[in-house]
Amino acid sequence: MLTPQQVLRVLARVVDPDSGRDVVRLKRVRNLRVEDDRVAFTLVLPRPDTNFAREAPEQCRRLLQEAFGENLKLHIDTDTELIGLEIQGGSPMSTVEPEGVLNFVAVASGKGGVGKSTVAVNLAVALAQQGYEVGLLDADIYGPSVPTMFGVRDEKPRVNEQRKIVPLVRHNVRLLSMGFIVDPEQAVIWRGPMVAKALRQFLGETDWGTLDYLILDLPPGTGDVPLTIVQSIALTGAIIVSTPQPVALADARKGVAMFRNVQVPVLGIVENMAYFAPPDLPDRKYYLFGRGGARRLAEELDVPFLGEIPIEEAVREGGDTGQPIVLSDPESTSARAFFQLAQQVVEQVNLRNAEQPPTQKVEILYR
Repeated sequence: MLTPQQVLRVLARVVDPDSGRDVVRLKRVRNLRVEDDRVAFTLVLPRPDTNFAREAPEQCRRLLQEAFGENLKLHIDTDTELIGLEIQGGSPMSTVEPEGVLNFVAVASGKGGVGKSTVAVNLAVALAQQGYEVGLLDADIYGPSVPTMFGVRDEKPRVNEQRKIVPLVRHNVRLLSMGFIVDPEQAVIWRGPMVAKALRQFLGETDWGTLDYLILDLPPGTGDVPLTIVQSIALTGAIIVSTPQPVALADARKGVAMFRNVQVPVLGIVENMAYFAPPDLPDRKYYLFGRGGARRLAEELDVPFLGEIPIEEAVREGGDTGQPIVLSDPESTSARAFFQLAQQVVEQVNLRNAEQPPTQKVEILYR
């Protein structure tokens, strides 16, 4: 049976010559519906007067019929909507969302200690290694770890002529963190409004440039920072990180519930520290924290399961030395798992963009 994923893989061969990126990556395939031998979608063409805009619908039709047969029933609409143009009604946060970012992906967890930042860092680098333009915002104001995990603890971002923060760049990932601003020996002792102000500055007053993905490494829990994020930008979706044991899964469930309550799609759950395989016995797996808990939770909550990340000493070492495992040992079991995770995230983001309407910023009213 034909699936949306198969259709999107074919449409990804239609490339906009001006940007060099395909129509799926540019979020120009919308309202996708696939049923038996019927495919319908809208192709968004912001500049309808170009040769590409005139030829793209027929190119899509030809490629799909070559892939799935001439009997495929196709309905292709076109729209000239400007992608990313949304009128926010004068909200004071309406200018926070940075221009040029196609997808905002939050990496979250219900509790600390599950390796959320390790997942966020290796996911960002894996995406960059696969050719995507990637930024990583360390949104954990109180406990930033990105500077250490990228080996840039002693570096500071600069401000350009437009008075915007210029992110640091390491491993082809653009980085911003409170850890670059505050002395690492000092604690950040701020109430919620100060944290919210800092996050809005990191988002709206930073020159992120053109990005396929801005990964937001959120702090644990469901407090001020996630609420500020969903009020400030239209998140494409969220990834929930958990370990297999029940105490972590209970909090992961709350994380899924929070994003659903604010109408942010959950792209999936990833199980970190899923098992341990001794280096001398790589085919033997020891499930130290239980087996398959996150997979079962994903099935129960009807969200995608994005994969298992094993326990491996080199992952910890890479985080401590600023060399993520996907770079220091790309053939390791953990690195392969992170690369597979990146592929799964791209697939889920493409599906989400093609099948669901854009996320709206959340307006929280106080009475």
